[in-house]
Amino acid sequence: MIYLVTGGARSGKSRYAQQLALSLASNPVYVATAKVWDGDFEQRIRRHQQDRGPEWTSFEEQLQVSKLPLEGRVAVIDCVTLWLTNFFVQHKQDVDACLQGLQQEIQLLMQKQDATLIIVTNEIGMGVHAETAIGRQFTDLQGWANQYIAQQAQKVVLMVSGIPLTIK
Repeated sequence: MIYLVTGGARSGKSRYAQQLALSLASNPVYVATAKVWDGDFEQRIRRHQQDRGPEWTSFEEQLQVSKLPLEGRVAVIDCVTLWLTNFFVQHKQDVDACLQGLQQEIQLLMQKQDATLIIVTNEIGMGVHAETAIGRQFTDLQGWANQYIAQQAQKVVLMVSGIPLTIK
């Protein structure tokens, strides 16, 4: 089962995903895809860690999420945007290679893992238009990745101002 939880910045995506996971399992898994880029980002990560209690098992994986032991578990993967950023850096901004890498990981997750996946992503294309060519490329990449995951997902939820709206 795949849930996709999407929305803008600070829309309540992670909180909703974590509450959903806890409603489905007493010992969910949290998969952090973030790379620590700077001090501010490190503080954001700490805040997310503090939001979770001891019932959570946490993994940090920047690219190969499909290799984690998620079999039979309920797992929150947070988030696609940061996961894509890691592919974007690794593939030197080659949008096609990044999209293919993420799609391959999603396929492997679905094939190898009998798990409930709650995937968190951002709708960055709904915000301010990127000023740079690389920013516009990443926005396109994010949109295509979201479309792909939404097609695979059984349920899609759009978060708006902390309110979940069921899309699929």
